[in-house]
Amino acid sequence: MINYGLKNKVALITGANNPQGIGATTAFAFVREGAKVILIYKKVFRNFDKNKIYKNGIDKYYAANAGNADIVENKLKEMHADYIILESDISNEDAVKKIYSAAMESYGRIDILVNNAATDDENGFDTIEKITQNVIDDTFAVNVRGSILMTREFVKHRSNYGRIINISTDAAQFFAGQISYGASKATLEALTRSIALEVAKYGITVNCVAPGPTQTGWIDSDLEKSVLPLIPMGKLIQPEDIAETILFLASEQAKMITGQVIKVSGGHFL
Repeated sequence: MINYGLKNKVALITGANNPQGIGATTAFAFVREGAKVILIYKKVFRNFDKNKIYKNGIDKYYAANAGNADIVENKLKEMHADYIILESDISNEDAVKKIYSAAMESYGRIDILVNNAATDDENGFDTIEKITQNVIDDTFAVNVRGSILMTREFVKHRSNYGRIINISTDAAQFFAGQISYGASKATLEALTRSIALEVAKYGITVNCVAPGPTQTGWIDSDLEKSVLPLIPMGKLIQPEDIAETILFLASEQAKMITGQVIKVSGGHFL
């Protein structure tokens, strides 16, 4: 059993209302290691069929992201976690400042930031022929501006321990059909390297995890059959696979790893 040295550390994680998602799963992993967690989420309303939310697929995924964090909170209570959950909008500068004020009031410090929250376009307008200004602005507002604002406040409120982990995608360099989403994630990877250089003097590391096709509830059986041949290891990535990588990057063992993008993809898109 690895001792990550995270007991009593304070981890702030965005995008955490999907019980099957990377954010929630990462929170559970931190709690297991004795850390305190601050979870941020925003309800994102998209059309879904209520009759199809009980099995994996886009309807289940949309329903989870449209909900509050009750299921996640119930799990945290079962784990006897030390936590706070806030509904907020990280793309808004004032909201980000309020997040950090609440976090500092509750815990007095923040040791780890996981920039997991992200959005994309659901209507097929994220191609070069159909792209709209709103799609570009909405995608970059959360995926880039939100992550920058959260990182800026983390650096301002830094403790004597600092870890920032950004969540990209293994397809960030090749995302035909979702160009603003892919570009926003490629931007996040570039920011990872640049910010790592800026904050190294504070002892803060900045790294990025790039998941492959991960079963956070959105991959139905038909899509799984078409995706699996593209994954050399022959199975979908699980949110636990991402969470364990995040734990390592947040740990004392990873203190000299910074500015890196680590693909957790089973060989997909190498």
